[in-house]
Amino acid sequence: QVQLVESGGGLVQAGGSLRLSCAASGRGIFSTYAMGWFRQASGKEREFVSGISRNGGRTYYADSVRGRFTIFSDNANTVYLQMNSLKPEDTAVYYCAADQALLTWAVPTTTDSYDAWGQGTQVTVSS
Repeated sequence: QVQLVESGGGLVQAGGSLRLSCAASGRGIFSTYAMGWFRQASGKEREFVSGISRNGGRTYYADSVRGRFTIFSDNANTVYLQMNSLKPEDTAVYYCAADQALLTWAVPTTTDSYDAWGQGTQVTVSS
């Protein structure tokens, strides 16, 4: 099973930027797996943030981050989440996830669609 390791979290002021990275074990990961980013704020349920299809051709974003966040991969073994114009409400633990999607263009948005998860990285945005 694919293993995922996130990095890049930290403390940033509102309006600032961070880039999260998710390194996946193995080769050819992104030809097999759709990748997603989720987040979980304290006391709240884990929610979908962004995803990319296994061919990299389709991306999808939650309404709350569309226009501020960008998901992309290096087509090797790392997927990124570029986060700009950060807001205090973006504060959460961010998780990377992989789904062995059957459909090339699928971008799952629910947690139960994903087969593997990283350990999470904390993002804190101060006002």
